Amino acid sequence: MALRSYCRQLVSQIARLKHCVNDCTINVPALSLSRARMKMPHQSAGLQSSRCQSSWRRRSWYPPVVACINEKHRTRTAGWALAAWGAMAFSLFGSSDERTEEQKLEDELILLLKKAKYSMMIGELDAANVFLHKAVRLAHQTHNNDAIIYTYSLMANLAFVQGQLDNAEKLFKAAMSYMLSGGTPQDDNAVIEMSLKLASIYATQNKNELAEHGFQFCTESLEAKIEKHKDLPLESLSDEERKDTRLLLGLSLDARARYLAANRHFTRACRDYRHAMQICQEEQGESHPQSLVLMSDLATVLDLQGKHDEALAHVKRAIELAQASGHPDQHVLLGNMAGILMHKGEFEEAGKLYQEALVLAQAAGDAEAVEQLQEGLKELANRKSEKMTDEQEI
Repeated sequence: MALRSYCRQLVSQIARLKHCVNDCTINVPALSLSRARMKMPHQSAGLQSSRCQSSWRRRSWYPPVVACINEKHRTRTAGWALAAWGAMAFSLFGSSDERTEEQKLEDELILLLKKAKYSMMIGELDAANVFLHKAVRLAHQTHNNDAIIYTYSLMANLAFVQGQLDNAEKLFKAAMSYMLSGGTPQDDNAVIEMSLKLASIYATQNKNELAEHGFQFCTESLEAKIEKHKDLPLESLSDEERKDTRLLLGLSLDARARYLAANRHFTRACRDYRHAMQICQEEQGESHPQSLVLMSDLATVLDLQGKHDEALAHVKRAIELAQASGHPDQHVLLGNMAGILMHKGEFEEAGKLYQEALVLAQAAGDAEAVEQLQEGLKELANRKSEKMTDEQEI
């Protein structure tokens, strides 16, 4: 019931927003040029206590989807894009009279999108925003639905990363409305991925009912889809599509686990973390960076539950794998392990690990990690002082 209710609610919201899609390029304000490192919206919903936060950086572990579209849908839009680029390259050596007006507009649209993506790569976000607004107007002018979806997706992801959540919500829904009206099924990976980002936005905005329904929609849709895949002949489904669907389920479980942990539902968070970690290890290997992330996050939640020994076992394993693979962020895992040892009351060992992690972080030039590790050392000193005071009183 909750799943069907969420689907109806989401489609209803998209329908209400449909009338403003054509005005979206006017209503979305220009993006800031700030180059400061910002948290993703789902990160900012994390626990407030420093003890509750895993300092391991979040990294995308679902195969990159630049415009928030899966491979099947991206094939359609990329095919259009590559064909247009090929035609434009050919036109450089041909007569401009041979180009139709439609082809010229398509070439201009592709050029705008390429400029926008390049601007995003070099951090010129204000310029990227201008190019994308021009591109989406041209896409509407030429009634190119694939280009509209692709451009709205780029705009939505840009707003999402910059924390402009209201704009990101509107743009994701705009892209989804065109996909659904074009016949894309609701359980398409592209639709589910956008729904997951909407759920993360709602979580950050403390719209808990919408967030919970959104996460449930994503996980249940993907689980049902994976069950259907089991009944299909092997030749009817590529290994890549099967893997992408499982990894998207892992990503959904990971996102929901962080939301649950932020709301102190630790038992449910642990269950989702374990399932996500199992999927990641099966599909990408135990040493994959995201497998290490999930081990660390699971250890953090177990530590919060007072299960320090189990937490220590997970983070130790993550460190072993990181050291064996030469992972550049070993200092972050060492810092997490130091925190768990501190909570166990093993202050001397915690201090050694904090110092070791600090040296590695400084050598790596990781200012953010250095600051977090220094905060950990301060908390360790305070705990030592409190223990000494208690012992003296006794």
